[in-house]
Amino acid sequence: MSDRSGIFAGNDPFVIAKTWMSDAQESELNDPNAIALSTVDAEGLPNARMVLLKDIEDAAFVFYTNYESAKAAELDGAGKAAFVMHWKSLRRQIRVRGLVSKEEGPQADAYYTSRSLKSRLGAWASQQSRPLSGRPALMAEVAKVTALHGPSPKRPPFWGGYRITPVEIEFWADGAFRLHDRFVWRRPTVESAWDVSRLNP
Repeated sequence: MSDRSGIFAGNDPFVIAKTWMSDAQESELNDPNAIALSTVDAEGLPNARMVLLKDIEDAAFVFYTNYESAKAAELDGAGKAAFVMHWKSLRRQIRVRGLVSKEEGPQADAYYTSRSLKSRLGAWASQQSRPLSGRPALMAEVAKVTALHGPSPKRPPFWGGYRITPVEIEFWADGAFRLHDRFVWRRPTVESAWDVSRLNP
């Protein structure tokens, strides 16, 4: 497309996404990798929450969570998800819709090991999304798992990654007078070639 130049240029949307993420890491004050992840429950009721995107691969986006959480149940149930990543400093955003699969192998082990010890122990201690009587109960559970697992805890079997392989990626940049630039990459299946279109603001 002749007018897809500058920050939108390129034939690989994952390369563009990585470039935009790199730009954001230079300009965004906090959590440039934060995404608003959207799922639906068994009744089709939408849900959204902020999570941290940990990797943009050559063909997918990866984040990590507790497999027993509400979000995990919704991800597993629907097998699909969407997210938006917005950078106020850059006045850009990326929207993604796609299919979900688990990442629970060596890559998940390596990421878990890279986290701080307190974060690793916290993953063991938190029964994410379930009722909690109070913070003292949580801290007591942290002390318990610290004594049990020591300074080198292995990745919990209920904690790991999710990979979103997109069928749609939209790149959006703020324009003067709200005449924004939007390009959407779509494909009918994850094996198909991309079709790129410019959208109205």
